[in-house]
Amino acid sequence: MSLLTGKVVLVVGASSGIGAEAARVFAADGASVMLVARNEEPLAKLAAELSDHDVAYTTGDITSASDVDAFVSATVSRFGRLDGAFNNAAMGGGGRLDSVSEEDFDRIMAVNVKGTWLCLRAEVRAMESQGSGSIVNVSSIGGLRGSSGMGAYQATKHAVIGLTRTAAHDFGPLGIRVNVIAPGPTETPMLDELRRTIPGGVEARIAATPLRKAGTGAEVGSTAAFLLSDRASHLSGVVLPVDGGFTA
Repeated sequence: MSLLTGKVVLVVGASSGIGAEAARVFAADGASVMLVARNEEPLAKLAAELSDHDVAYTTGDITSASDVDAFVSATVSRFGRLDGAFNNAAMGGGGRLDSVSEEDFDRIMAVNVKGTWLCLRAEVRAMESQGSGSIVNVSSIGGLRGSSGMGAYQATKHAVIGLTRTAAHDFGPLGIRVNVIAPGPTETPMLDELRRTIPGGVEARIAATPLRKAGTGAEVGSTAAFLLSDRASHLSGVVLPVDGGFTA
């Protein structure tokens, strides 16, 4: 039996990068998967690629409470339950703290922090009646330490860890586990953007990584699959770096 056989997993932010790769891993591990992102076209392509598996998709904006409630409800309507959720949707943002505009700061907070909270809230409500569930949020090694030029982004990723730890306390008595993954440099479109905005920064981090390579979305997805599975049944509130040893 595969790791996630019989599980229904919602993947938020599934259009590309870590989210899309994680969805591929979850489907291969036997899960029924609901794909969610703002744009339909990449979701439709991914669903077609995974047509041999039990995969559906719907669109939604995680900064909208009504959208979040709608895609969680759509998951339960389509598959009958919600066993796991992978909250991966996020945006990046560079620049020294005094150069970030108020508009940009508000936007990244709305997506990365408020969006994660809205997803948590709706997912827990769907899982509570079952008395079980597992939620994995995505932070970053930027949520574990500071560095120059990405202060707004790093603040949001620290906040995601705080939300996760609090959620583990709030929802553990309901049988719902909440953990967080903190990826290091991972080959995604966001990493390519960092290469443009912070020249040399990505390569410096990879050089400082014991495994001497960036991670892949599939490696992050495989870790999430474990946390979503029953094999991680006594893990909650864990902050798990997937960073090739960078934070060791």
